Amino acid sequence: MMKRFKSILLTCFVLLTATAFSQAPFDEGKVQMADGFYAEGKIYVVIGVVSIIFIGIAIYLFTIERKIKKLEEAIKEKK
Repeated sequence: MMKRFKSILLTCFVLLTATAFSQAPFDEGKVQMADGFYAEGKIYVVIGVVSIIFIGIAIYLFTIERKIKKLEEAIKEKK
């Protein structure tokens, strides 16, 4: 158990430090990728795709919640 905890902790530490060092310095406070997407009109596509993914995940979670609720009620009826 302790070995698994140490490996999880090490993995988290490596990922956090990797993201900290991967940050590029800002060019006068502008984000070049976002400016490029906005200039080419692709930002709306990005927002649309992210929205569709978020809505899909939300629907999936609500469906799972209903199924779990039905299973819990079935277990209560058996007792």
